[in-house]
Amino acid sequence: MNLDDTIVAIATPAGRGGIGVVRLAGPQALEIAQPMLRLKHNLEAVRAVFGELIEPGVAGAVRLPADSIGFVAETFNLSANSVAHSDRRAGAPALHEPRIDEVVVTYFAKPHSYTTDDIVEIAAHGSPVVLRHIVELCVTGGARLAEPGEFTMRAFLHGRIDLAQAEAVRDLIDSQTLYQAKIAAQQLGGALSRRLQPIKQKLVELIAILEAGIDFAEDDVSVLPDSAILERMATMREPLEQLAATFSYGKIVHEGLTLAIVGRPNVGKSSLFNRLVERERAIVTAVPGTTRDLVSETVAIGGIPVRLVDTAGIRPALDEAESIGIRKSMEALADADLVLVVLDASQPGTAEDEELLRQTEGRPAIVVGNKCDLKNSGQWSLVSGQSSSVRASIRASALTGEGIAELRGEILRHIGGEAGAPAEAGFLTNVRHQGLVQESLAALDAASEAVSNKVPHEMLLLDLYNALRPLDAITGATTTDDILNLIFSTFCIGK
Repeated sequence: MNLDDTIVAIATPAGRGGIGVVRLAGPQALEIAQPMLRLKHNLEAVRAVFGELIEPGVAGAVRLPADSIGFVAETFNLSANSVAHSDRRAGAPALHEPRIDEVVVTYFAKPHSYTTDDIVEIAAHGSPVVLRHIVELCVTGGARLAEPGEFTMRAFLHGRIDLAQAEAVRDLIDSQTLYQAKIAAQQLGGALSRRLQPIKQKLVELIAILEAGIDFAEDDVSVLPDSAILERMATMREPLEQLAATFSYGKIVHEGLTLAIVGRPNVGKSSLFNRLVERERAIVTAVPGTTRDLVSETVAIGGIPVRLVDTAGIRPALDEAESIGIRKSMEALADADLVLVVLDASQPGTAEDEELLRQTEGRPAIVVGNKCDLKNSGQWSLVSGQSSSVRASIRASALTGEGIAELRGEILRHIGGEAGAPAEAGFLTNVRHQGLVQESLAALDAASEAVSNKVPHEMLLLDLYNALRPLDAITGATTTDDILNLIFSTFCIGK
């Protein structure tokens, strides 16, 4: 990838919209953009200028004679001075060249731009035809089409952001909830990198001391005793372990989780599903076994994307279609991160209820006694009392909404959400980062064992370097080209 090229791409999503933006970055950005623009003012850094997108160099274009300037100014409602100035600029397009669209152009001068290159952003009306034509004009002028994520890769390679921040850009774009966006914005601001920095600094200091002890042994440079080395490594290991522990929550923030609603037919699973989704998404009837297939919808609970799955009622199947639906229900139960076991609070417990409770023992599950608005409700508690599993139990009514707020709160308690977020900023949301932290911890374990076994410091240093390299790989200090290509290929084109 040549960083001296000027690259271009449409920076807004595909399709029609009110506004579309074409981004041009590189040393020739201004030179390529100017012939296709007729602007009210000259481009200045960090200033938006209104103008027109024109077809440069159309056949028959000529410069305006002096006695025509006043007529053209009156026709286009422009000042005569601006017309004369536009016409006199060296290499500027003649004013009468045909207009394609009205545009707003913003120029970011290097190094004060996203990529640290010169950047020109042309905001036109969001017609795919117009935006593609702007890109074609830029390519004709000498630019090349940007690869996926190339603008952000340039920002990383030019040192404007580190790799953890670059990956946070992708997470911010992919955010489904405001809370996800806030977490990604923290990472983009360098929260994870700042948390790693003190650990890396301590590790580098220990490496430097041991290196000095080896290189200058004849000069009687003191070497740390084993107890001091172990103590220093412990001060690194503790914060790394705390960071690794944040991944269980960070993974849920990043990816969301699946919640399966299971129970016997006609206990109100679909009604509860609709109440949580807050719209009539699943079909509800008084006939048991209405739901035959899985119905899913994603909602935000506490800022976490939760995929709700409504399942077929679990009972001995009456026909082949119901049998297939029940099999899918059991698969959904097995795959879910969290299970809502719905019981009918107005009826005594059954063997099917007890079997469901048994199957969800040892798993994150919430027992919901639905239909608590009915007069004879309360018998469901006998079933939950018979189960040996200790789990949360909520009385609710999908019909009236009673207990739904408590149910949402219990779901939130299970998954974390904003109320359960780690107090510290900068936690792990990325599988790659988690693997590298675990790799660093394993190397520190090997180093501790080497110290205990009185291994020479030359060999101990190998383990310490093995602990440092994964931390550098999180921020990109030692990342290979293959890893970079893999990461940035997941970005959208134009970012």
